[in-house]
Amino acid sequence: MKKMEMNTNVTDNKIIAKTLFHSAMKGEWNNVVEIYRQDLAAHKATIIRSGDTVLHVAVSDIQEDIVEELLSIIKQNNTKEALEVKNERGDTALHIAASLGSVRICGCIAQVKPSLVGAHNNENETPLFIAALHGKKDTFLCLNSYVDPEHRYSYSRRKDGQTILHCAISGDYFDLAFQTIHLYEALVESVDEHGLSPLHILASKTTAFRSGSHLGRGNGIIYHCIFSMNYPDNYATCIHFLKLLKKLVQPAFGSSSPQKDAENPEATNYKPQGSSSLQKDTKNLRAPNKRAQGHQLLPPNYHTCFNFVKLVSKAMLIVLGLGSRRIKKLEEKKKKHRWSVQIMNELVERASFYEYEDNGSNPQPPSDDHETKPYAVVNGGDVTFVKEAFQENDQPPQSKVTPENNRNQEQNEKKGSESKLKEENAKKEGISVIKRETPILIAAKCGITEMVEKILEVFPMAIHDMNSEKKNIVLLAVESRQPHVYQLLLKRNILRDSIFRAVDANGNSALHLAAMLGDHKPWLIPGAALQMQWEIKWYEFVKNSMPFHFFVRYNKQGKTPRDVFSDTHDDLVKKGGEWLTNTSESCSVVAALIATVAFATSTAVPGGVKDSGKPTLEFEPAFDVFAISFLIALCFSVTAVVMFLAINSHVSVPRERFRSRLA
Repeated sequence: MKKMEMNTNVTDNKIIAKTLFHSAMKGEWNNVVEIYRQDLAAHKATIIRSGDTVLHVAVSDIQEDIVEELLSIIKQNNTKEALEVKNERGDTALHIAASLGSVRICGCIAQVKPSLVGAHNNENETPLFIAALHGKKDTFLCLNSYVDPEHRYSYSRRKDGQTILHCAISGDYFDLAFQTIHLYEALVESVDEHGLSPLHILASKTTAFRSGSHLGRGNGIIYHCIFSMNYPDNYATCIHFLKLLKKLVQPAFGSSSPQKDAENPEATNYKPQGSSSLQKDTKNLRAPNKRAQGHQLLPPNYHTCFNFVKLVSKAMLIVLGLGSRRIKKLEEKKKKHRWSVQIMNELVERASFYEYEDNGSNPQPPSDDHETKPYAVVNGGDVTFVKEAFQENDQPPQSKVTPENNRNQEQNEKKGSESKLKEENAKKEGISVIKRETPILIAAKCGITEMVEKILEVFPMAIHDMNSEKKNIVLLAVESRQPHVYQLLLKRNILRDSIFRAVDANGNSALHLAAMLGDHKPWLIPGAALQMQWEIKWYEFVKNSMPFHFFVRYNKQGKTPRDVFSDTHDDLVKKGGEWLTNTSESCSVVAALIATVAFATSTAVPGGVKDSGKPTLEFEPAFDVFAISFLIALCFSVTAVVMFLAINSHVSVPRERFRSRLA
C-alpha cells in the first residue's frame, strides 16, 4: 500500500509539474496561480531539467505581480521552505532576481524570508554577491538592508576568494564599489586565492584612468570641454547653457570661483546617487591638496574666451546635429575616469590602516630576499599578506597615542607574527611561496600615473618595491614603454642613484631595458620603419635623461645597451628596410609620372605665343597661377624622385649608420 501511495504521489507530482510547465511557457500565469493556491505540492515542484521551480521561472520572466501573488500564497500556507529550493546551479529564486536587478521582487522575497539573502549557491555566491557581480546597485542596497550585521562579511565572498568589492571594480561598477568601500570597509584588505586585492585589480584596469586612455586630438578637446554633472536628462541642456553663461558673466564682475580639476573628485562636492545613508561615513574624506588651492593657470579674461569658444562649439554641434553620440561616449568615459580616481583615493588611503602591517612605528627586520612580498600562499593555498611594502619611516604627525591605537598596534603585531610564522612553516614544509607585484608596480607597467603619484604621496617608501625579477618601478616603466610614468619619476625628489641606477636579476639597467624590444608595444604605429623610429627615440630619451655614463654599462651577459638594441631589433630593421623599399618604389613611380606631366606642360604655353615670343596671356592672373603651379609641381616631383632613389640606394646599408646613432 505504501509503495502504491508513493507511486501515486510521484505520478501526481509529475502531472502537476507538467501542467505548471505548459502554463508557464504559454504565459498563462493565472492558471499557475490557481494551481499554486490549490495544491501545496506545486510550491516545490521542479518543472525544468535544471531544477527550476515555477517561482524560478516567474522571476526569470520578471512577472512581478505574479511573483507577489505566489509569495502571498506561500506566506498564507506557511510553506516558506519552498523559497529555499535551489536549481542545479544552487540558485534560489532570490539569486535570479538579484542577477536581473529586480528591486521589487528581491524586496518581496527578502521580506518573507530574510535569511535567503545569505543563501549560497554552488560557487558560494549569495544573492547580495550576485547583485554586486552584475552591477545592480539598487538591488544591492535593497538586499544589504536585510543583511545580519554580525555576519555581513560572510555574504560578500565566494569560493575563489573574490569579494563584492573585487567584482564591482572588475565590472567597472565604480559607483557600487564606492558604496561597498564604506559599507564593508574590511574588504579593502581582502585578497582572492591568487593574492590579488581590489587595489591590484584597479591598477590593472588601464582604460579606467585618463592617463591610460588614448584619445585623439579631437576627442581630447571635447573631453576637456565636457562638464561632469548629475542632473536629469530633461534638465541637462538648460543646466549646461546656464552654467556656461554664468562662467562668462562671473569674470566680468570680478567674481570667479576657484578652478577645480574635473579629474580630481576630492576637489568637488560630488555625491553619488543613493549615498544619503553614507553621509556619516563620507565625512572622513580627505580635503583637496593645498598646493592646488588659490592658484589659477590663466587670467579670468582667458577663461572667458575659452568658455565662449566652448559655448559656440556646443551650440554648433546641437544645430548641426553632429557629435551627440560621440559626446555621450566621451562623457561616460570621463565619469568613469572620475569614479576610478575616487575609488583609488579611498583604497590607497584606507590601505594604511588595513593592508599593511604597520606605519613605521614597528620596523620589520631586514629580509634576505630583496623582493617586495605583499602576498604569500601558504599551508595548501591560504593567501597570507606578508605586509612589508609601502611602509613609512615616521609616525604620522596627526596620530595620537590612545588606548584604541595601542589595541590596533597590538593586533597588527599579532597579525604580523602570525604571517611570519606561516611563511616560516611553508618554507620548512617545502611549499613554494607565490610572490605578487604590488599595486604601484602594476600601475607603472600599465602607465597609470594617477595611481603611481597617489601611492607615492601616501607611501613614499613604495618607490623601493621590486617584483620577482628585482625590477623596480623605474625599470618596469622603461620596459613597458611608459614615458609619462618615467617623466613623473624624473620630476620627483627621489634618490636617483639607488632608483634609476638599479639593475634587475640579469644585471640589466634601465637603458638595457629601453634597448630591449619586448612583446609590450603600447605605441600603435603602422609600418616597421616608423616603429623603429619610435624605438630609437625612446632609447635616446632614456639615455639623455641621465648624465653620461650614469647607467651600468654591462649586464650579466656582458652586453652593453647598444649590443642589446642591435640584437633585439634585427628583425625590425629588416622589416623596416623592406617597407621602405616597397614604399619608395611605389611612390617613385608616381613622382616620375607627375614630373613627366609637369615638364611636358611647361613646353606647351596655354593661349599660344605672340610673334615676339611672349605668351599671349602674359599679364592674365590665371596664367600667373598656371606658371607658378606647374613650376612647383615640377620642383617637388623631381625632388621626390631623387629622394626615393636615394632611399632605394641606401636602404640596404643602414646598419652602420644605425649603430653610430646609438653610440
